[in-house]
Amino acid sequence: MPTYKKLDSDIKELLHQGTVIPAHPLALNRDLSLNEDRQRLLTRYYMASGAGGIAIGVHTTQFGIRKPEIGLFETVLQLAEEEISESRLTRPFIKVGACW
Repeated sequence: MPTYKKLDSDIKELLHQGTVIPAHPLALNRDLSLNEDRQRLLTRYYMASGAGGIAIGVHTTQFGIRKPEIGLFETVLQLAEEEISESRLTRPFIKVGACW
């Protein structure tokens, strides 16, 4: 069973104010393998654009990345988390995904 933590007050305030949390697209190469460099760029783009957060694996076209035989969900979450952590944002940034 998942563990839930109480929302930080700054995240709660951002949600109450209203913000944009786009579904993070999946960056693939022509052979349909993950393009890690472009995946990272997409995360940085959303942070730079002023989005209030990102949602990973929530769009119906991305449900497949959760399948164990595909094995991309954790990798995509990790890439996004690394970019968010390295950015040292000075504002709240909401992360939506099953494993945050």
